[in-house]
Amino acid sequence: MYGMATASYQVEGAWNVSGRGPSIWDTFSHTPGKIADGSTGDVADDFYHRFESDIALMSQYKLTHFRLSISWSRLLPSGRGSVNQAGIRFYNRLIDTLLAYSIHPVVTLFHWDMPQGLEDSYLSWLSPEIVPDFNAYADLCFRSFGDRVKIWATFNEPLTFANLGYGNGVNAPGRCSNRTRCQFGDSTTEPWIVGHRVLQSHALAVQTYRNKYQQQQGGKIGIVLNSDWDEPLISSSPDDVAAAQRGMDFMLGWWADPIWFGDYPQSMKLALGPLLPSFTSSEKKLLKGSYDFFGLNHYTSRYISNAKQTTENPAGVQGHDKNANGVPIGPVADSEWLIVVPWGFQKLLKYVWNRYQTPIIVTENGCDVPNESQLPLQTALDDIFRVNYYREYLSNMMEAIESGVKVHGYFAWSFMDNFEWADGYQKRFGVTYVDYKNGLTRYSKKSSSFLTNFFMAWNGPINM
Repeated sequence: MYGMATASYQVEGAWNVSGRGPSIWDTFSHTPGKIADGSTGDVADDFYHRFESDIALMSQYKLTHFRLSISWSRLLPSGRGSVNQAGIRFYNRLIDTLLAYSIHPVVTLFHWDMPQGLEDSYLSWLSPEIVPDFNAYADLCFRSFGDRVKIWATFNEPLTFANLGYGNGVNAPGRCSNRTRCQFGDSTTEPWIVGHRVLQSHALAVQTYRNKYQQQQGGKIGIVLNSDWDEPLISSSPDDVAAAQRGMDFMLGWWADPIWFGDYPQSMKLALGPLLPSFTSSEKKLLKGSYDFFGLNHYTSRYISNAKQTTENPAGVQGHDKNANGVPIGPVADSEWLIVVPWGFQKLLKYVWNRYQTPIIVTENGCDVPNESQLPLQTALDDIFRVNYYREYLSNMMEAIESGVKVHGYFAWSFMDNFEWADGYQKRFGVTYVDYKNGLTRYSKKSSSFLTNFFMAWNGPINM
């Protein structure tokens, strides 16, 4: 599978069109001071109205697959109850248009845009009520679209929305302990509660798909998890090696270990104690094996040294962007957190394969080019920084595959520039340029032709 990825709130726009209810990201972006450039996703890339021409462009890029997410509140305006048929019709048209171009949809059920109605009713992920409501929403999607959608992901990056939404409050719903930033929340407890509800919801939705739809529809289901690669700062230091493993446990194992092995990593249990909720024996049984593939988002890597385990730093890790000799781990992209470390991608792929023994779909990988939003159009289109990123990361992916790692698909993030959450439109990850000042006109960047040529020349991908 060779594809590109997007998410509903980041590209669709049409935020109050045809019966769509508000999401927590509508509320958050409309709150002054929350988005870096003061923007919202009200219009975004207007994919809602332009998807046909966008899909024609995807066809020019020779995509075999396209990863999208569904806006929960477009189907169920208050998150539960009556179905908005206009929302069903929109996604039917979108899916049918993709298939008309022989592009297969890969659909994520939840990419962070919780219906505001459920946040208002019972604080969404902080309540056990969310589990049956998410299951009902998932069931609606399977029932409505599963005859044509053959790859489902329940969640995208729960690590990110648990930590950024409930740990430091920089993402919706903006909850944290810091009262200068957040009006409500408790950073020491809420991320772990949110994570627990997400895993319970994932397990139930997978059971619903398998019991009611999978045999007839013939699809696959999994989850999309994001992870950096944690490299010990001093490889000969047992403390740094152990800290790097704890970093991986708190980042990836938090989600993957319950789904693959039935419970949280031991290092998390030891560090968090009663702060980490526990699963019942029936929940462990439901969780273990609730996957058909491993969806992996990856962008960057870091060095890790041992640190004191505290309430604020339960993993007991210290991240570094330079090695012990002061040499930077790699060049920095436009986002300060995104450092280009191609070898880390290969190490992560091998780690995931060795630990979880499941075929991997790389569901996101990409970068933003330094100062791209400030560059003249023609200069921005010549995105050699991004081309080099893809060339090096894909080279390392190929080496991992040659060593025996099973990678069944690769999706670049992103098909086009879009609303990058709290960064607004300042950061550009697209291989297609969106001119926000002139009618949202699309222009293909050099990276789009690089990816097209790369995958056209490579016969590696395996059909699932």
